[in-house]
Amino acid sequence: MNRSNSGANLPTLRSHNAALVLNLLRAAGERGISRLELAERTGLTPQAVSKITARLRAEGLAAGAGHRASTGGKPRTVLRLVPDAGYAVGLHLDRDELTVVLVDLSGAVAASRNAPLDLGAPADEVLAAAADAVTAVRCGGQGPGERQVLGVGVAVPGPLDHRDGVLHRVTGFPQWDGYPLRDALAVRTGLPVVVDKDTNAAALGLALRAAGDGGDFVYLHLGTGLGAGLVLGGALHRGARTAAGEFGHQTVQLDGPVCGCGGRGCIEALCLAAVARGDAAEAARVLGTGAANLVGLLDIDRVVLGGRTVAADPDTYVRGVRAVIDERAGLGGIDAPVPVTAAGGGDRPVAEGAAQLILAPLFGRAGGA
Repeated sequence: MNRSNSGANLPTLRSHNAALVLNLLRAAGERGISRLELAERTGLTPQAVSKITARLRAEGLAAGAGHRASTGGKPRTVLRLVPDAGYAVGLHLDRDELTVVLVDLSGAVAASRNAPLDLGAPADEVLAAAADAVTAVRCGGQGPGERQVLGVGVAVPGPLDHRDGVLHRVTGFPQWDGYPLRDALAVRTGLPVVVDKDTNAAALGLALRAAGDGGDFVYLHLGTGLGAGLVLGGALHRGARTAAGEFGHQTVQLDGPVCGCGGRGCIEALCLAAVARGDAAEAARVLGTGAANLVGLLDIDRVVLGGRTVAADPDTYVRGVRAVIDERAGLGGIDAPVPVTAAGGGDRPVAEGAAQLILAPLFGRAGGA
């Protein structure tokens, strides 16, 4: 990540083994977990676990959570994660709205806010609005030094270069092509910054929430645009150029209307046109066509729908997308149904997922790298 002098520096988090322990502490929640259980689940020796947990306690990242009866000998000391020992900011810059959240180490949202945003405004204005939003949730009525903020995860419409944090030709806003958003926002906030596509951020957050049990799935986000986040083999799939998931610009009608990307008959153009007419059923059918293509191509286990447009009528979208997928599966002789669900929360999962771009690597999970 792009580091700055005022960013957090937690030495313990540099250790892979410590990250494994922290991840188990987070998963255990308030109930906590004993050192013996930590050793069994990580494969580390009890001595190594004792050294790691001692450092975590000294740095305020772990604390005692009482004792648990032992099968022999003295009761086991139980440890838990200290959620407010660190925070991450998740920032979603959409074409017309800004959403920002402050998330603690457990993943719980401590503060949030929304504000109008014009992504077509000059870059300095957009950056100023973003930096002000970060400051607002970071302070939360307290002094800036009261909360240990580890960094800012930023989710924006693609395409973009995730590794360098540089935007490309955002559909409808080509003026952002080549803009170094990561570095510019790091200077504004004085914090480490990671940038990724909005759909990737949301998919990452959903994958971590599933704790590795979610299988392969696709997150389809319908809001001011249409895109996908792919989780394959339990990991977020970005592609070599962060270009995976440009779902909205697959052509489904060769002589269709012109899309903002310059192509014709893109699923995004057809879907948004149906939304504009107030025809949610047709929008769901178009969305389902694209989803069925992905399911057939990648053998996806489940489909998750999200975004403010879906949130306005989730039943119609879930039902419509599922119907198309089931029909296509039947034609292909596939009997097992593919679950279709709505993430809920409108654009909120994108901002929460953006915060995980910062937190996930600290717990040994794929995210910001």
